[in-house]
Amino acid sequence: MNKVLIMLADGFEEVEALTCADYLQRASIEAVLVSTNNNQIVEGSHKIKVVANKLLEDIVSAVNYSAIVIPGGQPGATNLKNNMRVLEFVKEFYDEEKIVASICAGPTVLHEAGILDGKKVTCFPGYGDKLTGAKVVNDIVVKDGNIITAMGPAAANYFAIKIVETLRGSEKAKELRKSILLDVVENQR
Repeated sequence: MNKVLIMLADGFEEVEALTCADYLQRASIEAVLVSTNNNQIVEGSHKIKVVANKLLEDIVSAVNYSAIVIPGGQPGATNLKNNMRVLEFVKEFYDEEKIVASICAGPTVLHEAGILDGKKVTCFPGYGDKLTGAKVVNDIVVKDGNIITAMGPAAANYFAIKIVETLRGSEKAKELRKSILLDVVENQR
């Protein structure tokens, strides 16, 4: 079974982190919520408290994991960007050609880790100018090599589905879309 680390810092965007965790679990991918603040309880940007599965100090290396997810939200993304251990993990996952996924303001963490030069990415409007060296586009979700980025909270389902598709294939992604009624909703518009 694939395992994915979802990094949480106080001020994370709840929709982005928890939609991803939920959809990964539905696709038989273990989502591991990781607190980066030395406390199992992490408070999101909208004051929703979440109990993490692990503390950052409990994670030794990327060896047992297929991907790392960096949600946005403020000050969550800034807190992650300022955490040297998080940056080391992002770089380790990238160097080992594992999936590095980030949404909203989260790509600023990838930039700080030095992995976005020449990469096509997307992010929350207004953060693109902070991603010097990257090719910022106005798409909902972008995959460039082993990096997946998405715009923001409303893109969380497409972001999570792209991670599922990358780790488990297009058939599993189609099954997930069907099970959450995404196709029905899209056809109603």
